[in-house]
Amino acid sequence: MQKPSSKTLIILAFIAIYVIWGSTYLLNKIAVTELPPLFLASIRFFSASILIFAIAKAFKFSLKITKKQLLNSTIVGFLFLVYGNGVFVWALKYVDSGFGALLASTQPLFVLLLMRIMDKKKMRPKSLIGVALGIIGMYLLVSQKELVTNEKTLLGIFMIFTCVLSWSYGGVFVAKADVPKNYFVSSGYQMAIASIILAFTSLSLGETWTSPLDWSFKVQLVMVALIVFGGIVAFTAFNYLLKQVSTEKVATSAYVNPIVAMILGWYVLDETLSAQSIIAASVLLTGVYFITTRKKEGI
Repeated sequence: MQKPSSKTLIILAFIAIYVIWGSTYLLNKIAVTELPPLFLASIRFFSASILIFAIAKAFKFSLKITKKQLLNSTIVGFLFLVYGNGVFVWALKYVDSGFGALLASTQPLFVLLLMRIMDKKKMRPKSLIGVALGIIGMYLLVSQKELVTNEKTLLGIFMIFTCVLSWSYGGVFVAKADVPKNYFVSSGYQMAIASIILAFTSLSLGETWTSPLDWSFKVQLVMVALIVFGGIVAFTAFNYLLKQVSTEKVATSAYVNPIVAMILGWYVLDETLSAQSIIAASVLLTGVYFITTRKKEGI
């Protein structure tokens, strides 16, 4: 049997990070209607970590980790998965999945601002345009009265922004942190640690734990998809692309995922897709484009 060409693999990998990651907002929205958010996230990451370690062992990857790497993995796991994802899933109880995805697409803007503060580098004109468009897009998005229906919606929006900030700082931190060199193994440790923290937090907050056998068939399918496709397939595709094509091309997922999420949320869950949302999405994602396509030197 002939192996797929590298070009074919690259195309398949792009489809994975575009469609699969774009659909995780919808999948989490469906799951959180039946399962407590922190419990959901804990089960998802624990299951994914077990599968990752099994795959790593099969491919004979080293699972050794130093104390410093373990500490850094704990910090990154908290920033990315405990707060960045766990709280985000909680916020989806009060915010449409497509709306949440658009808010999450502001991550490159937050990363840029953090780099500006931490590294004290001047922003390039292109980046400044991107920041300005991003702020305008965010304002147009959150100023819609038909979407912001109550105080819990406002709380959900605020918490999503704090999640994006957590993800952004995690991205800046992990770039310089000492973590396991193998990205697959590193991800496994982050997920395993995060699942333990999420589990303790879930129990301390009194969330109700249920057996997967008691979940509806729909939620069972959603969880399998989140674990296998969202947690392992798309992540592997992402790291494969980082080695095969430019970072700027991989970063296009930042403005494709929200489009996929908005369409799926509108089609599957009948979520609101107003004209202002479409305009806001266009402005916001144009801003993200300006930011993610900046040159390597400077910010």
